[in-house]
Amino acid sequence: MEIIRGVHGLLPGHRGSVVSVGNFDGIHLGHRAVLAQLGRLGAERGLPTTLITFEPHPREYFSAQHAPPRLTRLREKVMELARSSLDRLVVLRFDEALSSMAPSSFIERVLVERLGSKVVVMGEDFRFGHRAEGNFDLMREEGKTHGFDVLCHDTYLLDGHRVSSTWVRDALAHGDFALARRLLGRPYTMCGRVAHGDRIGRTLGYATANIHLRRVAPPMRGVFAVRLLGVGEHPLPGMASIGHRPTVGGRVTLLEVHVFDFRRDLYGRLVTVEFVAKLRDEECYDGLDALRRQMDRDAEAARAVLKAA
Repeated sequence: MEIIRGVHGLLPGHRGSVVSVGNFDGIHLGHRAVLAQLGRLGAERGLPTTLITFEPHPREYFSAQHAPPRLTRLREKVMELARSSLDRLVVLRFDEALSSMAPSSFIERVLVERLGSKVVVMGEDFRFGHRAEGNFDLMREEGKTHGFDVLCHDTYLLDGHRVSSTWVRDALAHGDFALARRLLGRPYTMCGRVAHGDRIGRTLGYATANIHLRRVAPPMRGVFAVRLLGVGEHPLPGMASIGHRPTVGGRVTLLEVHVFDFRRDLYGRLVTVEFVAKLRDEECYDGLDALRRQMDRDAEAARAVLKAA
């Protein structure tokens, strides 16, 4: 999969493709249905497939405090899309220039002039352009003018309901990882590089791999039973917390992972954390001794959950 950053990265050789536009947060089964539809259309017409997405998420740009929690940071999104049949991923920086662009201008400058789109696949409820004034009907009319077809993307239903990023967020917020796995078609994971921390966990007997979340807000908080991937041939059992560590006066929301019975240095390693079960919510304790006792209980619970799983 070729990754193209910005409109200026689109070259004459990129013209002529089957295109879809969207945020694709989470890459759930609904998104995979769209990618499969793109693949079929591309094969039928002998054209490469292209997905246009935005960074940051438009709602984060307009109001970070009210934006939905991000399921996937850009790196995670790229990693999942790379496993699909998608040929090209175009990442457009969502900024003042893009947010103020009229829908018709976006179509002309990006879809027509730069991509030479032959087919555009989009949802009937997708909005784009200045003040989200662009919609499916406008795209269809512009397609007639500029000579590209516009098709509605396939909808994926689970138990009679449309699979969506909102549904995945709700499942994660309630600790329902079994449902999240059904919606995603895979376990829910987060990835990142292990960074240096303040070593408080080490003094408590629970050394942690600290991972910056790289998103405005995570889709869940609390303490979890997890598996760590990317270190050795097999997943490593452990427990993790997502929060700002109120007991020690933390301010930044972090993902901290303690791997059971593990002593190796992980600093700088790119790792993936697979979430298996939620153990409890984040809490503030009266000092480090109380926190250590709770972590002992968390470790026992996590080991039992992972053994059963």
